[in-house]
Amino acid sequence: MRRAGAFALVGTLVLAVPVVGPYAAALAAVILAFTAAVEDGPLFELFARPGDREEERLYGLVGFTLAATGLGILWYHAELPLDVFVGTVLLLAWGNLASEGAKTLWPDPFAAAAGFASGGSLAFLAGATFAVFQDGGVVRDALPMLAFLGVAGAVMGALVRAALFERDDPLVLWSVALTLWFLEDLVVGPDPVEVALAVAVTVAFGYVSYALETASVPGMLTGVLLGLLTIVLGGLDWFAVLIAFYAVGGLSTKFKYEEKAERGVAEDNEGARGSGNVLGNSAVALGAVLAYAAVVTGYLPGAREVYLFAFVGSLATAMSDTLSSEIGAVYDDPRLVTTFERVDPGTDGAITWQGELAGSGGAALVAVVAFVLFEPVTTTGAVVVFAAGFVGMTADSVLGATVEDDFVGNQGVNFLATLAGALVGAGLAVVVLEYAFQLP
Repeated sequence: MRRAGAFALVGTLVLAVPVVGPYAAALAAVILAFTAAVEDGPLFELFARPGDREEERLYGLVGFTLAATGLGILWYHAELPLDVFVGTVLLLAWGNLASEGAKTLWPDPFAAAAGFASGGSLAFLAGATFAVFQDGGVVRDALPMLAFLGVAGAVMGALVRAALFERDDPLVLWSVALTLWFLEDLVVGPDPVEVALAVAVTVAFGYVSYALETASVPGMLTGVLLGLLTIVLGGLDWFAVLIAFYAVGGLSTKFKYEEKAERGVAEDNEGARGSGNVLGNSAVALGAVLAYAAVVTGYLPGAREVYLFAFVGSLATAMSDTLSSEIGAVYDDPRLVTTFERVDPGTDGAITWQGELAGSGGAALVAVVAFVLFEPVTTTGAVVVFAAGFVGMTADSVLGATVEDDFVGNQGVNFLATLAGALVGAGLAVVVLEYAFQLP
């Protein structure tokens, strides 16, 4: 706690940047010189991390200061927004302190992640608001955007720390700052009610997924981040399709879990899906949401409906493949999809007629949800979504039988299958539904 508090105080010095501008670089140089000179004593013990003591250098503090200074250079020379620069440094510094405090009270990975996300988002909002005020902006108009960026950045920072090494501050700082820079350009005038609703809904669903043990902490954070971006960039209708996949897919993992465990075909970690699994199934959908928003804001050409069908096509594939695998795994006599030879349960690329039926039902479910929620998804559009899901599910099985383990892992196969579903959905939207997609 003392070390985290000391780092938080050092990070707070970034508030000098909006006041004195580029002259704050002199302050960073002083901190670096001081840090390099300290090799022992009370200050060394205050800032030293375990690895620092072995090397007798405050490399943790040096790395943090250098990373923050690098962002300052981007602000001065490459137009990194001042609010993103200041807010991100405070997000990391104070988020770490909040995480340490949460771990002291509740020694649980969820508490540490929740502490970082909540403390980091509040610190970002405070620092970014100060930067906007000092820069002459209208704080009231900027608050919805800053609140969205703060929560998105804090969840992403918690995810990077949980998935990698929580002390790798430079990686966290730069990944969050560059992502928020991109999002600030992509999102135009977010509605404050929508932002508040997005935060409340995604956090609630994230906690439920963790409490029901359908997602690990990294998996939960990944889902929260994807859900938040989907609501703000696409809308609640888009999120409804995403959450339908998460809910049905997560519950299907628990279907006859003990029996699947005895067969050796159950998901690891008691069925709680991690960040890799969530991204393998949802990364293409996120890309479609980002592309849709880029069309709306004029960064990409073409019809936005194309990316809508890519989105629902990828999720139809994810739903179809998940149900096919989780339900088909409890039935005997699976056959290899490429030769139809009988193989052992759990063999990559093995299918059963029960699993194929369940997978087709999953694709149909997404098609029906899309038909109800989206005006462009007509009856013909629903057939397009179903076809995309079925083709993607079949592609997953074929890839599993041919390249899985030799060239790519299960998560890579999931990604490629959902990409196939997205391409089929988008392609049929252009060919069958005649949505124009022309490059300038």
